[in-house]
Amino acid sequence: MASKNKPVFTCTSCGAQSPKWAGQCPECQAWNALIETVGTTGTGAAHRYAGYAAPEPVRRLETVELHGVDRMSSGIVELDRVLGGGLVVGSVILLGGDPGIGKSTLLLQGLAEISQHVATLYVTGEESAQQIALRAKRLGVNSPDLKLLAETCLETIIAAANKEQPQVLVIDSIQTLYTNNLQSAPGSVAQVRETAAQLVRFAKHTATAAILVGHVTKEGLLAGPRVLEHMVDTVLYFEGDRSSSFRLVRSFKNRFGAVNEIGVFAMTDRGLQEVTNPSAMFVSRDRVKSPGSVTLVTQEGTRPLLVEVQALVDKSPLANPRRLTVGLNSSRLAMLLAILHRHADCVLYDRDVFVSVVGGVRVIEPAADLAICLAVVSSLRNQALPWDTVVFGEVGLSGEVRPVQRGVDRVREALKLGFSRAIIPDANTTRHLPDAMTVISAHRIGEAIEQAFG
Repeated sequence: MASKNKPVFTCTSCGAQSPKWAGQCPECQAWNALIETVGTTGTGAAHRYAGYAAPEPVRRLETVELHGVDRMSSGIVELDRVLGGGLVVGSVILLGGDPGIGKSTLLLQGLAEISQHVATLYVTGEESAQQIALRAKRLGVNSPDLKLLAETCLETIIAAANKEQPQVLVIDSIQTLYTNNLQSAPGSVAQVRETAAQLVRFAKHTATAAILVGHVTKEGLLAGPRVLEHMVDTVLYFEGDRSSSFRLVRSFKNRFGAVNEIGVFAMTDRGLQEVTNPSAMFVSRDRVKSPGSVTLVTQEGTRPLLVEVQALVDKSPLANPRRLTVGLNSSRLAMLLAILHRHADCVLYDRDVFVSVVGGVRVIEPAADLAICLAVVSSLRNQALPWDTVVFGEVGLSGEVRPVQRGVDRVREALKLGFSRAIIPDANTTRHLPDAMTVISAHRIGEAIEQAFG
């Protein structure tokens, strides 16, 4: 009979192990570096991992047989887009987001569709089965084949999964689970890492698609050890302003699809509804644009997305003028203001500058630089751009307008939504651009401002 695993304390700095916790590592003298881990004292300890299979033999790369990636549709088109085409058999997905943003709602709706075709198991550690049933009734979800399990003990969950043999397993949430091999409380670094590691092993060895829900910290990062994001195949984040009905699911890591792909949803009283044409929702259709408003064509994964960038420039009563952003990088705004001052003679050192992306969208790519600059100049001069104009391009420190990826796709998306004029980098002007679009190319930021405002 194999001896039971005993918890040991491992130093995060040097890797030394100790049978007891101490404030200082006895080897490298690092403070508060000892964390609880599972020891492997018995020869059969590793074989007690759920779903453990015998190790594969060493093989040459050229002898490995290649097979297509088997996917299952979630029944939600926007979620399938973010995943790269659907759930991959044997993959592990980590879904994070703020409390109450819609993680459990989305998964319940998705599982209700999937359970009509394959076996599923929804494990809830935060709610009872009655609470899940009440939510399903409120959302109008009718799925008699969807199975629920309210449990937080990992060993019990794995035993139930081995019995039910689901093809899709949802854990809501990973921070509520614990394993009997550790004495620390659920949600601790050791518990999150160990329970996640065993669930990953189970998913890989049983070809089960596992979805783990993760809590986030007040900084917006996933709670628990950073290694959690390295262990899984896909990391999805729920984004969105609670004051807005729109919700975005963004892919930050995906071994089976594009990174930074987004799916757009609208929160309603019947749950999350898909938004098939988000550009039309985020862009104002007012034909009389106000000063400081510019339409940007950003690229989110494989999808071009039109959003409205607004800027407000006003005289500041403060010694240090304010620079605030919503949905953009504030450090990049400070850099762009310096570029405008140096290369476009825009005096802004005594002005407050506020820049926002409308609709709760978060833009992280540098292709928004040119739109931000033109929005700031538009507000400063109190001169609006034509309503049918779109903008994209990266701005360098020397004032040059640099090209961005997928320029043709961006222009075509703008043309489909009724825009007929585009201000883009000179290097993005190719013969593949549609003839119906009036393209204005710019090599430097001064040229772009001159072309935009005359």
